[in-house]
Amino acid sequence: MAHVIVYDCEFLTAPGAPQRFWCGPTDPDPVIAQIGAAKLSLERGFPITETIRLHVIPRDRHGARCTLDPLFSRLTGITDATLSASGQTLGDALAQLDGFSQGATLWSWGKDEFNMIAISCYVAGIEPVIPVDRFGNACNLLLKAGMALDDIHQTRSNTLAARFGIDHPPVQDHDGLDDALGVAWTLQHLLREGRLSPADFG
Repeated sequence: MAHVIVYDCEFLTAPGAPQRFWCGPTDPDPVIAQIGAAKLSLERGFPITETIRLHVIPRDRHGARCTLDPLFSRLTGITDATLSASGQTLGDALAQLDGFSQGATLWSWGKDEFNMIAISCYVAGIEPVIPVDRFGNACNLLLKAGMALDDIHQTRSNTLAARFGIDHPPVQDHDGLDDALGVAWTLQHLLREGRLSPADFG
């Protein structure tokens, strides 16, 4: 395996929705509006060789385009204008992510394949194009590298690189690509320090 993919999804939310588990009468279905991914080489130097940012037009279970809550736009920077300009269907975005991956394992901070991709596919009424055995939880890699379990539980993808003191370009929290890069930079750092090896990603 020459490389792995580190990805992150941004999904619809509204004030108080996380505390209600998106079960309030006006809460949106937690469907994907953005996917960001970085290709991390497992070969010499472990460079990040390519990135991708995909916008998805979120639709509800009846096929209607979802209205973005102002909180979601404030958190992510994604607006209706963003989606009108560059948004695509969920199926097309996942196919593009699959092509970008070139068959490699896709790692997220947690289980985005269940919490976001599977839910979004269910709402859209489509079959996931990437099988579940091609996804991995990057939290397991950090545990293998020696990060304490309590620390893993308290750390989010957008704060992970800072926790390891990794110097990196400015990023925007809650942007799919920038959050994915935070995890990718951390894995790169651990590979370069020898705390992880390419075999750990197998």
